[in-house]
Amino acid sequence: MISLDGSQKTISNPIIPYVGTILGGLVPGELIVINGAVPDDADRFQVDLQCGSSIKPRADVAFHFNPRFKRSGCIVCNTLEREKWGWEEITYEMPFQKGMSFEIVIMVLKDKFQVSVNKKHLLLYNHRVSLERIDTLGIYGKVHIKSIDFVSKSLQGSQPSSLGVTKINTQNGEVPDGSQFGVPYIGRLDTALCPGCTVAIKGEVNKRPKSFAINLKTSDSKDIVLHLNPRVKNKLFVRNSYLNDSWGEEEKELADFPFSPGMYFELIIFCEAHQFKVAVNGVHILEYKHRFKQFEKISIVEITGDVQVLDVRSW
Repeated sequence: MISLDGSQKTISNPIIPYVGTILGGLVPGELIVINGAVPDDADRFQVDLQCGSSIKPRADVAFHFNPRFKRSGCIVCNTLEREKWGWEEITYEMPFQKGMSFEIVIMVLKDKFQVSVNKKHLLLYNHRVSLERIDTLGIYGKVHIKSIDFVSKSLQGSQPSSLGVTKINTQNGEVPDGSQFGVPYIGRLDTALCPGCTVAIKGEVNKRPKSFAINLKTSDSKDIVLHLNPRVKNKLFVRNSYLNDSWGEEEKELADFPFSPGMYFELIIFCEAHQFKVAVNGVHILEYKHRFKQFEKISIVEITGDVQVLDVRSW
């Protein structure tokens, strides 16, 4: 896994317990990717993002990620400050299994950590300690680690610059916090969408979402060529088209629902000759066969619902 700009640091087959300095610290947009396996006799292990490596007094732990395998198992997350633990945040969904390998991805965001395991979103953990203080990674307990990768990937650009999409002023024109991405968002692609083209949307699902929608539309009618409608409350991802004043047949089949309340996402729509392909956070989610073939007319991106839009671009 190489980031867009190719910068990556890898630690291979570290001996556990592992305690190592995080070179350059952690910045929003960075990923920590840990590949390993849970031994058959594991009772627990932990991944700690620490402020230093002192043992006496024990260094503060900004993010303690602790899978426990007793009974049905759970994952406990917490923060240690001045040798005192805070309140536990417990997740009962258990993606780790004894005797099985795993991939943990910790995405560093400016206000939280977002963790996925084996390409599935698992949990969010809001920062209780400022990111600047974190300089050490510790891994302890019964676990085998094959590799640790630090991948810098400017996920949340501090200056959102839209490539190939022009924002269209919506009715009120008032956009909160000075960004150009208020919702409902409407943008016009600089060149019409055709096979080989990509539309990329970065956003964050609201904390109490019902649903949101991403629409690719024609510039000269009310037609919606591709309607992507994740219904977060019901974990249903509806796809459809609105052509000639009527909705077509809904497509709902999906192996895994990719969205959760409060989570950051990068959604990519890739247009092929016969279908659209959609990926979320680097994982392919679905295909949608074209129901509308006049590609030269597809030039509007519309985003509505319970979502914050951080960036929209096309190429």
